[in-house]
Amino acid sequence: MRQLTDDDLLARSFAVTMPGGAFELPTEPGWHQVVHAAAGSMRVRTGGALGPGPPEVRVLPPHRALWLPDGWRARIVVHREVVLRTLYLSGPPRLPARPIAIDVAPLLRELVLQAVRDSPLRRDEPEHHRLVDVLGDRLVRAPTAPELLPLPTDPRAVALADALRADLGGAVPLRRLAAGTGAGHRTLERLFLAETGLTISRWRQRLRLLRAVELLAAGEPVTAVAAAVGYATPSAFTAMYRAHLGHTPSRTKLW
Repeated sequence: MRQLTDDDLLARSFAVTMPGGAFELPTEPGWHQVVHAAAGSMRVRTGGALGPGPPEVRVLPPHRALWLPDGWRARIVVHREVVLRTLYLSGPPRLPARPIAIDVAPLLRELVLQAVRDSPLRRDEPEHHRLVDVLGDRLVRAPTAPELLPLPTDPRAVALADALRADLGGAVPLRRLAAGTGAGHRTLERLFLAETGLTISRWRQRLRLLRAVELLAAGEPVTAVAAAVGYATPSAFTAMYRAHLGHTPSRTKLW
């Protein structure tokens, strides 16, 4: 029997359960990726030193997936066990030529998991063509997810971003954190707005939101998550969460 080559395939997959740590997804020229956590959550970084585009961070719980076009690389950080299911597609659906996070409805989730189970999907199999066609259609129709954190690149702004990550609970006043960066508060505000499109306070809120999504997807109680990201009461945290994501923290825990 002739050995299959990439020219024979519509799709192939990479399936692994990661106990924790950081790693870079394997990539090959000519293949687009759909990166999905069937269980657990992961933090994904793209752009910057990893390739084209500005550096960005996304959090992917099981109701999110990352579209990673050909030519892009991604680094994944896992704090707890994650069941990673990555689908490689040779023909691109009508999706942007840049990474985006998308909502994974139940039908799309099952299509991705079925394609991973059936991989490699062959060009000479009509059933495989039908599966890839439906999957591509669902990917194109999936809403774009909002959990994105643009990262600054100026060393002074990066220093403040690192300090904000280390102080998610807000124990240290912002001006004291800024004092250790070698730049004044106004300069940092200008840098953050120019490089991320967000003020420092909005960037910090987005950082807390992403961490909250990560903790909730890992099964942490809402009360504990609210305290971990600097909210005095669960009700204040829930109001912020609903305002930004359109649903409650409890719904994230159920996915």
